[in-house]
Amino acid sequence: MQSDACVHTDLKKRQFLQSVLAGAVVGIAVQAGIELASPSALHAQTKLSPAEAFDQLREGNQRFAANQLTSISHDLDVLKAHTADKQEPFAAVLACSDSRVPVELIFDQTIGQIFVARVAGNMVTPEIIASLEYGVAVLGVKAVLVLGHTNCGALKAAMKAESVPGQISVLYKHLQPAVQQSGGDVGKAIEINAKYQAELLRTSSTVIRQALKAGNLKVEAGVYDLATGKVNVS
Repeated sequence: MQSDACVHTDLKKRQFLQSVLAGAVVGIAVQAGIELASPSALHAQTKLSPAEAFDQLREGNQRFAANQLTSISHDLDVLKAHTADKQEPFAAVLACSDSRVPVELIFDQTIGQIFVARVAGNMVTPEIIASLEYGVAVLGVKAVLVLGHTNCGALKAAMKAESVPGQISVLYKHLQPAVQQSGGDVGKAIEINAKYQAELLRTSSTVIRQALKAGNLKVEAGVYDLATGKVNVS
């Protein structure tokens, strides 16, 4: 089992890489003449509060689980015309790339309502940090949800640590903290991983940390049950 000191050192290295990447993003924006909003002085495009944004996600998931979707009745032509030049999502979701986790459908939302980042194992990397910082600092999302799911193949593979083709094994190191704390229970590993990655977002990103401190944002973790369609936010 990896020692606390090793885990702390790994986290510090990732935080350093993330801070370097964040600086690069700002530099590129400056060169391009793009002004990034300060999280503490952010004027969100949505009028929802962070709590209300999570309420929207919960209520949408309740409709999905009950087979009472409303988003499918929206006029897609009107939505596409409205969102062609800009996007105004109220929430961001970091989800696994699993094909059984269609984020907008799960929360009964449609075009332009959720800013989605996807990667196997719903794990935080510098690229994911940069993407979600854009959602927070530029788009003004009020809620960020890290969404794991039952029967996650990435967590199963990381727990077995078997030889795999190509670069699949690079996922393992990002998922090891959850694997080590799970006691060999895949279900626990999935839940722990979602919470661990959410905490990484809260602590590793200056943009997200400042938005949280200002009360402009909430970051939570949840697990989607493939069998029931329900999301449990913890």
